[in-house]
Amino acid sequence: SLEESGEGRVMARAVTSPPLRTSFSPNIKCYTFPRGDITRFRPARPDALGLLDYYLMDAASLLPVLALNVQPDDFVLDLCAAPGGKTLALLQTGVCGHLTANDVSVSRTRRLHQMLHSYVPKEIRETVSVTSCDGRDWGQLEGGTFHKVLVDVPCTTDRHSVTEEDNNIFHKRRTKERQMLPMLQLQLLMAGILATKPGGEVVYSTCSLSLLQNECVIERAAEIAETQFNIGILFQDTFSFFSDCRMGELVLPHLTANFGPTYFCKLRR
Repeated sequence: SLEESGEGRVMARAVTSPPLRTSFSPNIKCYTFPRGDITRFRPARPDALGLLDYYLMDAASLLPVLALNVQPDDFVLDLCAAPGGKTLALLQTGVCGHLTANDVSVSRTRRLHQMLHSYVPKEIRETVSVTSCDGRDWGQLEGGTFHKVLVDVPCTTDRHSVTEEDNNIFHKRRTKERQMLPMLQLQLLMAGILATKPGGEVVYSTCSLSLLQNECVIERAAEIAETQFNIGILFQDTFSFFSDCRMGELVLPHLTANFGPTYFCKLRR
């Protein structure tokens, strides 16, 4: 939990998150399939309105959206939004007052626009602003504006890195880029905190197993006391959570529940 001191610095304050059991949006529907069996998932097809009927994503990617706990009429910022799966889930809660979806890459924001037109009715799209700014500058651009901010940062993307050979971030030619990731992640998280209204909430997330990209970024953003999140208890039969996380939650891919990796931690300004 974060709050500002009289000098304007961000300080840490230990709190216990309220139970999330009754606050999840009933509008978010997630259907999963047995490991290795995707036969039930035919290609997404357009409905009567021309909108595709489902979006395929890792189920663990929904947990940061659930942890954000968007309330009716909240102003929400998805700071690193493309390609748009979590943006779509935020809209599916049906309670965003306004959603700003940002990504620094112009080509990725084009994909974001395409996703919105493929899945979201026009009247809902009108409540979304798509921007292409450097997320590190967001606190200066619109500081203290949003009730909820999702900071789903660029990371080593461990699941894809295991199988991807072309342009793999673990290739030696990308060593410097990989080493600079924690600094970029910290800058994005701090910008997200500064973009949040006092009393607002930030969820930081990655799809990495790296301690340096996960808990160490949180520790460097602020000295946060160890907090227990109820979301791990609610979904313990579906996901395999890493038991030694001191802050936040880490979903580990597991033979019987092959979701993740996804790390997320919730902060309150």
